[in-house]
Amino acid sequence: MKICRFNDDRLGLVEGDEIIDVSPALDVVPAVRWPLPHGDLLIAHLAELIRRIEAVKAGAPRHRIAEVRLKSPVANPSKIIAAPVNYQKHIDESRADPGIHFGSDVKAIDHYGVFLKSSTSLVGPGDGVALPKVLGDRRMDHEVEVACIIGREAYRVSRAEALDYVAGYTIGLDMSVRGTEDRSWRKSFDSAAVLGPWLVTPDEVGDPADLDFSIEVNGTVRQASNTKYLIFDIPRLIEYASATYRLYPGDVILTGTPEGVGPVAPGDVMVARVRNIGAMTVAVGSN
Repeated sequence: MKICRFNDDRLGLVEGDEIIDVSPALDVVPAVRWPLPHGDLLIAHLAELIRRIEAVKAGAPRHRIAEVRLKSPVANPSKIIAAPVNYQKHIDESRADPGIHFGSDVKAIDHYGVFLKSSTSLVGPGDGVALPKVLGDRRMDHEVEVACIIGREAYRVSRAEALDYVAGYTIGLDMSVRGTEDRSWRKSFDSAAVLGPWLVTPDEVGDPADLDFSIEVNGTVRQASNTKYLIFDIPRLIEYASATYRLYPGDVILTGTPEGVGPVAPGDVMVARVRNIGAMTVAVGSN
């Protein structure tokens, strides 16, 4: 199933080139209480929601995908976890390009571990990316990634069991200011994390270790790879992250980007694609 959030937080079921407005299915999501539980309530109740969607979709209003504004399919992750330099060819290009490494000795993910992006950096494709004023003359690069969404509380999960904790997958952009500062600062400005166009349940995605993905900027392919080249694959990332972080429903794991990263500027249009998930178009502006 492909589930999206669109316009003024409407819930959509994606079928072909249409979105069915199944917002009445949200009645299975509990009302807000205080203190708020950790994680995203919609993702925490995804199984009930899917059953309710099937019950309400007949006769529901339909919209063309092109006519709606797509938001992040996850509204309230407690954490956005990202994997640095998790493809060998990206390590190679990072070591070769001073515009990426800024004089640092680039190592692999097993040296750095994972890092956190601020949850306030999260947007959907319809929101676009706004370049921060702090940039000055520095680059702000696109990094296209396959994103994994955690479906239930996970702590110290084994690699063998890791995929049992996945609610679904989506496309992620880990937008990155180049510089010497810590990644969590350079990658957490408003709109630095783009998720979309929808969440796809694992049964429709197939093998997450064999997903082609790519990004075009203004019609030119910049990055194209396959998740089979990950250094830490998705089960290992879940095992590694959950060894120290307690994961909650809706938590996002950005799995890493391949070679081909490059700068974007206001007016650019990015189109990111992942096989079995779809494509999202993201405009670049400034703030």
